[in-house]
Amino acid sequence: MVSSAGVVAFDPSLPWQKARSVALRPEPFGALAYHFGNRKLSFLKSKLLVVVVETLAEHPNAESTFTACGVPEAQRPAYVRALADLARSQMIEPRESSA
Repeated sequence: MVSSAGVVAFDPSLPWQKARSVALRPEPFGALAYHFGNRKLSFLKSKLLVVVVETLAEHPNAESTFTACGVPEAQRPAYVRALADLARSQMIEPRESSA
């Protein structure tokens, strides 16, 4: 689903990837994400979130990424919110399904 601003709404059941124009810089708290196109900067405040973002493209969808990365069930709603924020800021983007 695309909003009027051209931003895709985050759906964890769909395939996602780190945007091609985004670089992650490791930090003690997690990482800084910089988008070279829109010049936005985001803070990934946990190392596990960094692993999730880096491996999104390796899994069929965000939900399976959570499982593969060991995100505890109780924390998944917070991870969905974090990825939704990253999708709104275009740090992650939908990708074509490999199936």
